[in-house]
Amino acid sequence: MADTELAEELLQLEEADAWFEYLESTRGQAETRYAELEPWAWARLAQRLRAVRARRSRLRTAAA
Repeated sequence: MADTELAEELLQLEEADAWFEYLESTRGQAETRYAELEPWAWARLAQRLRAVRARRSRLRTAAA
């Protein structure tokens, strides 16, 4: 059970890191630069969150 809790905690950290990466890449950008950068940053965030959800799903399936 401790391994499952550790894995879940690591997934939470990875999810938070994905959000921080998004914020770091979009924060403080000029309006025109933001308009260019934001779609990329959002796509990257979505990709990372999908990967976290998939791993979390596999973890829960394995724990059951």
